[in-house]
Amino acid sequence: MTICPCCGSKTNGDWSQGCACGARSVGEPLPRPEHELPSYARALVLAVSGTLMVLTLVVQTVNAFLQKVPTSKTYTEAFAVVRVAAVDVLRWLAAAETAAWQLKWVAIPVTLLVFFGSRKLYRSVRESPDRFCGLRHARLGYIASAAVPLMILVLIGATVPDRLKQRNDRIDAANKAIGYGFDRVSFQYKQEFGTYPSHKEDLKRLPDPDGSIASLLKDIEAAEYKASAEVAAVPTKKPQRLRGAVIRNASLDTEEPMNEGLSFTSYELRLPGYDKLLGTDDDRFVIDGVVYKVTELPRRVGATTAEPQAVKP
Repeated sequence: MTICPCCGSKTNGDWSQGCACGARSVGEPLPRPEHELPSYARALVLAVSGTLMVLTLVVQTVNAFLQKVPTSKTYTEAFAVVRVAAVDVLRWLAAAETAAWQLKWVAIPVTLLVFFGSRKLYRSVRESPDRFCGLRHARLGYIASAAVPLMILVLIGATVPDRLKQRNDRIDAANKAIGYGFDRVSFQYKQEFGTYPSHKEDLKRLPDPDGSIASLLKDIEAAEYKASAEVAAVPTKKPQRLRGAVIRNASLDTEEPMNEGLSFTSYELRLPGYDKLLGTDDDRFVIDGVVYKVTELPRRVGATTAEPQAVKP
């Protein structure tokens, strides 16, 4: 194949008549040299890319380590703190884990580049030693390029249990906050009406100028609530009528509450746990302002429980 130096057209035919662009051959093409120096470019690309990836992880780790070192007022104290912390392996490991999480989105394209780009370059250097030199440097660069994403993956995987524990702690803290908020509103309801609410929606009877009660009801929408009363507190005999009592005038407005003789003295609120599903072993119970796990539930004897409200899906 002959390539025209003027227009770049390629042809396999005879160039004695010249090219279509008007260019003419002035002589035979130069022969290839007997000895050609192998190229160092591909090995250099692999070495530089691997070095940059390692340096990026190291610099990010050092930066995360320095951010966790407490600051001091004087340079002497700061140097002493850094010197003591520099030999702490656990701090360096924590800094490396932080750096891995910060580089997690960089590791995905880098991994694809290693498998499709660096691997192809390294294979060409290894299979054609007469054309490409620097096989040792290319191998080291390729190993470094592959080791950094693998190390990031291992460091992220090592922090998954702790992160799951922190997530569960956040859910527990949120459930406790909901439980304490519900206890405050329920106590306010009891101060106002002399009993705990029989249903969650009864809390809407309270004034809600800032919308906190509406927000609380939205948080406990999937929760199960039931109120209970001591049997001794429920009157069993009807009050005696006075002799000679006058019949009330039907025109007067004498609306009587339906639960006049029943006063709820305790409540139980069941909140979904980590799986966000109600009725599992990780649910949390809020009983009279105290949050319990399933294994920590106290025994309650001699209590009459109201009908529980249906849980919304």
